[in-house]
Amino acid sequence: MDRFWNPVHTIVGDGAAAETANVLRQMGAQGKNVLLLVWNNALLEREGFAGLLANQDFKVTPYCFQASNPTVGQLFETYRQTRELRPAAVVAVGGGSILDVGKSLCCLYGADISSEEELRAAIREKTLPSPAARWIGIPTTAGTGSEVTCWATIWDPDKNAKLSVESKENYAYAALVDPSLAAGMPVSLAVSSGLDAVAHAVESYWAKASNTVSKGLALRAVDIIMKDMDRLTDGCPDAHLSMAQGSMLAGMAFSNTKTTACHSISYPLTMRYNIPHGAAVSMLLAPVMSLNAPMIEDLPALLRALGLDSLDEVGPRVRELLKKAGLPSSLREWGIKEEDLPELAGLGMTKGRADNNPHELNEQIILEILRSIY
Repeated sequence: MDRFWNPVHTIVGDGAAAETANVLRQMGAQGKNVLLLVWNNALLEREGFAGLLANQDFKVTPYCFQASNPTVGQLFETYRQTRELRPAAVVAVGGGSILDVGKSLCCLYGADISSEEELRAAIREKTLPSPAARWIGIPTTAGTGSEVTCWATIWDPDKNAKLSVESKENYAYAALVDPSLAAGMPVSLAVSSGLDAVAHAVESYWAKASNTVSKGLALRAVDIIMKDMDRLTDGCPDAHLSMAQGSMLAGMAFSNTKTTACHSISYPLTMRYNIPHGAAVSMLLAPVMSLNAPMIEDLPALLRALGLDSLDEVGPRVRELLKKAGLPSSLREWGIKEEDLPELAGLGMTKGRADNNPHELNEQIILEILRSIY
């Protein structure tokens, strides 16, 4: 018997962000403080968000957070600067980093945290309280699916660690998926984000925790994205709708399954070498899929969704897309030294991801995977 549950209300399509005020009213936020967390202050000039700032129904405070891959220190500083607001709702507008900070703040507002070290310990030991605020996710990139998951990635470079703020009570109240917000996104970022969504769906499909619904969502997500990926690399604006839809479906799929080896092994690549997350996980798809192949239920269905006929085509297809986007497609091209691979293999065993992979992982297997994409 398997189970699937995801409580996020979703509104998808151009102009979806204009529904923010209506959703806040449904949440009962009238007359209450609302934190509007954005990646770029220019977003505040867009009609939907400018109107929200001027709306007398809510007490909206804007806050700009511009860091990618948010760290424990950055999260603590944002919490310190905004906790006096005690917002009833957080509206997070941006890529996965912004959404992860927004949902993390909802848990932090219910705690009294006095230092970065205290926050680090609370995240590690899973002692953060239930959320004290609800949040709305409005993604401006299509890749992370963070708008429909209940966990947030927070990086801890000082400890060579990737942390996760997790609470099943902390799903967004609503996800407003508006492809028009991706207008003008660089092709390299759009492709990297799209490949991240593909990895989410593919890993959800074969995860130990996969289920009937997650498998269906995963296949549909991969199919939607990969059919339009070439148009995305060509800079076609219409492709952003497919990326937005596919990313959200992939997020819903892995919201119940989590990810597996690709993500586990990718984290130190991003943390140590600043390889964009989507590029890092996508390079790992082919070798991890080959490793898992004997344990993947209905592998042909997954290959068909990818638009491929055989496992041998996965690596070349990913490399083709990365190169078309102007991104390196090997660890060597990203500046990683071969002698660093054993250390990276040791850092690639991420709890909750490595042990969710259908095939057993160990440092030697990870080292062989890393060498295969070097």
